[in-house]
Amino acid sequence: MNRTTTVKEGSIEHKWFVVDATGIPVGRLAAQVAQVIRGKHKTNFAYNADCGDFVIVVNADKAVLTGNKKDELVYWHTQFPGGLKSISRGKLLETNPVRLIEKAVWGMTPKTKLGHALIKKLKVYAGSEHPHAAQNPQPLNIKKD
Repeated sequence: MNRTTTVKEGSIEHKWFVVDATGIPVGRLAAQVAQVIRGKHKTNFAYNADCGDFVIVVNADKAVLTGNKKDELVYWHTQFPGGLKSISRGKLLETNPVRLIEKAVWGMTPKTKLGHALIKKLKVYAGSEHPHAAQNPQPLNIKKD
């Protein structure tokens, strides 16, 4: 008889991965990073549990935007009257590439308490240096095409 097993908190092993974003489109990078921090690449994946791994993204400033995405606007509101703000994706990539990657990955995670816990597993750095060498991160291959 087949039985459904549930993932126990103590049996989950969280690994660390490092991704070099050089030349990778932002959307493709975000989609694959979101799958890893969610844990969908594991056999013991559960929708209601945090099974994912930690991901370090380096060289975020060297990621690329394809097509006309550099001209698309990103909007947010400050919650004050007249507080609708916007910036183009190309300008955001130039000024704050870390924020662009974080917003792209956040858009692909659930907007619940679990999603807030998952997004904390994402570490993004504009340069090639990161302070997580003690965790022995393994390289994560992401296709550029």
